[in-house]
Amino acid sequence: MTAANQAGVNGKVWVPAQRTDEMITAPAFEPRGEALPATLLDLELSDPLPTVAGVGADGRRVLQAWVLVRLFTEPLGAVLTAVPEQGLRPAELAAAITAELGPALAPRLAELALSTLPIDGITPAAEPAFLARRRAVLAAAPPVTVVVCTRERPGALARCLDSLLAQAYPDFRILVVDNAPVTDATAEVVRSAARRGPVEYLLEPRAGLSFARNAAVAAAPGEILAWIDDDEYADVHWLAEVARALADHPEADVVSGVIVPAELETRAQLWFEQFGGHSKGRGFTPDLFGPATAHRQSPLYPLPPFGTGANMTFRPGVIERIGGWDTALGAGTPAMGSEDTLAFTQVLLGGGTIVYQPTAVTHHYHRRDLEGLHKQMVGYGAGLTAAYTSLLLRRPGLLWPLLKLAPGALRDLTSKDSLRVSTLRDDFPRELLTANRKGMLAGPRAYLRGRRAARARTRSGR
Repeated sequence: MTAANQAGVNGKVWVPAQRTDEMITAPAFEPRGEALPATLLDLELSDPLPTVAGVGADGRRVLQAWVLVRLFTEPLGAVLTAVPEQGLRPAELAAAITAELGPALAPRLAELALSTLPIDGITPAAEPAFLARRRAVLAAAPPVTVVVCTRERPGALARCLDSLLAQAYPDFRILVVDNAPVTDATAEVVRSAARRGPVEYLLEPRAGLSFARNAAVAAAPGEILAWIDDDEYADVHWLAEVARALADHPEADVVSGVIVPAELETRAQLWFEQFGGHSKGRGFTPDLFGPATAHRQSPLYPLPPFGTGANMTFRPGVIERIGGWDTALGAGTPAMGSEDTLAFTQVLLGGGTIVYQPTAVTHHYHRRDLEGLHKQMVGYGAGLTAAYTSLLLRRPGLLWPLLKLAPGALRDLTSKDSLRVSTLRDDFPRELLTANRKGMLAGPRAYLRGRRAARARTRSGR
């Protein structure tokens, strides 16, 4: 990642620590001598635009640049642009940004009395409104508990905790839930981090992400809970922007943020972004979902998703109101995921409100190899239909509304212009789509198996 002023004009840059072999192992099909699929830039437009080198520091040819574009720290969008062998000059970078993000950029430039994007930086005449609002929010910032559920990934966890301890936020603590550990590695990482800030340890002996999530809820009654995964790092203003959403939307039960790639060093990571990444079409446009919006997106149809478990915040009592996290869903179960999808749907079906706040940014390390991505695609499919199975077992009356959504779902699976596949390029392995669909077919049975296993774990306590 290029450390191009992540915090911009209002904070320090936090750069993730160097990866360790424990965190990531390079795939056999992507040797160091091959081209780099994409270099990442976190770009602040108030600074002079850089030249993007056509060759990386390791000697690999850089094919593309994936650019997170900000103005006064506010994320405006992402741009993926080709990088010539001789490099991408500032003027060419500005042209690519304007071509992709013109509608979002134009009104902000107009406020600054600019007609085009300058390449030599922007100096505002007064404090930008975005920063002024953040400052006002931080003056009355509510306490937040950040939850990280983890299992035997100490290197990734340490990187995540480093980013959380660097948050530009005045009142928070971090709760690490160690899920069915087989070593004391996680506890040692927490002990080390606790010497530098408010980091606490919680053991959950029953294996499964939802068991870990429920343990955190029980340990933090009456608290705002912000969730992040251990294979991510948080933008320095992540919690500040979550607080902005809570302040601007007092009716919000849930705030979901945007998840961007932390690296695109392999083809598998770029393929995941082609598939839509974690936002799958949600992008950088703020949105709100609740009773008044059900006519434009059904609570039963999470495409684009209402949020993602790797970047979500719940107000006090909301998780308890929906009955907690379904322990037959999530990582560590046959369904492999979608405990978050079910929770969002339950909140909306109960008349609640979800706010999508794309200024609340986390960075995710995608699977680096095809095998890992294949498994993830299976899990996405299985988790989705497993979540529907859970929902129908609780509320059989939803069967007819779901059947009415089936034709649209089929179109999204097969149509070339659907959100699910319209962003795919010719090099995307179609076997990954097949894996996703096979997962969907396996989801209901996987849920039933997971439910039996969860009940057995509850009885045994482990």
